Amino acid sequence: VISVKTTELTIRQPDDWHVHLREGSMLKAVLPYTARQFARAIIMPNLAEPVTTVARAVDYRHRILQALSEEDGVKEFLPLMTAYLTDKTEPADLIDGYKDGIFAAAKLYPANTTTNSANGVTDIRKLEPVFHNMEETGMPLLIHGEVNDPMVDIFDREEIFIRRVLKPLIMMFPNLKVVLEHITTSEAVDFIRSMEGKVAATITPHHLIINRNALFQEGLRPHHYCLPVAKRERHRLALRNAATSGEPWFFLGTDTAPHPISAKEASCGCAGIFSALTALELYTQVFEEEEALD
Repeated sequence: VISVKTTELTIRQPDDWHVHLREGSMLKAVLPYTARQFARAIIMPNLAEPVTTVARAVDYRHRILQALSEEDGVKEFLPLMTAYLTDKTEPADLIDGYKDGIFAAAKLYPANTTTNSANGVTDIRKLEPVFHNMEETGMPLLIHGEVNDPMVDIFDREEIFIRRVLKPLIMMFPNLKVVLEHITTSEAVDFIRSMEGKVAATITPHHLIINRNALFQEGLRPHHYCLPVAKRERHRLALRNAATSGEPWFFLGTDTAPHPISAKEASCGCAGIFSALTALELYTQVFEEEEALD
């Protein structure tokens, strides 16, 4: 038996379908890591002042491209902008932005479920006219799939969201293009598979590598804290199976989410794992471990 170790791997340049670039000096610091590895990226709109309008999306894209132009050794990179949905989102403005090529998708944050989501949606029923128009035009809906219910355990919020919110939404709008982002549970994997292409999902590198024990190894580990939080080991294994299965409704979305160290190592630390520096290598490691590099 001859054992051959792979020393070089050539793949098509990938896209990252979930990126947080932030603003100001943070934007300039983290953008190169994504731009050097990925051809395109879906840019999250949850800034301190969220990207709720076409004008804000145009301005944010300009700031990204301006920061990119100042970097050496970075090839062409296309930021794809998203619209931050609120209870007051106007369907006409949203769809016009999509038709004009400003918005690639709309992002649904249930209010107060993650970083800068205070302006998110409080009642999904308020957006039924928005979803109707999105369904008609084919505009994708990207969803942070957790309920914000203090009576629901934080480790169950994705599963409950799928049952309470997502399934009824899809029944009402069966042709709506939906991506359930950064899935973390075996229940989410089973749900996506049951939909057979009607709903897709992104999977992060960190949810493939850590389980919830990583938060508490020899102390509290704030740099392993993200939202949705990492779950039990059985969920991690289900995600690895999905990610390496070749099924087209599971795809790469790093959810790389930078914060200053002072905001992570704090009495009330921020959620988010910054993975852009080594994201592609981490995914490759998982595929190699699962004997799925092919």
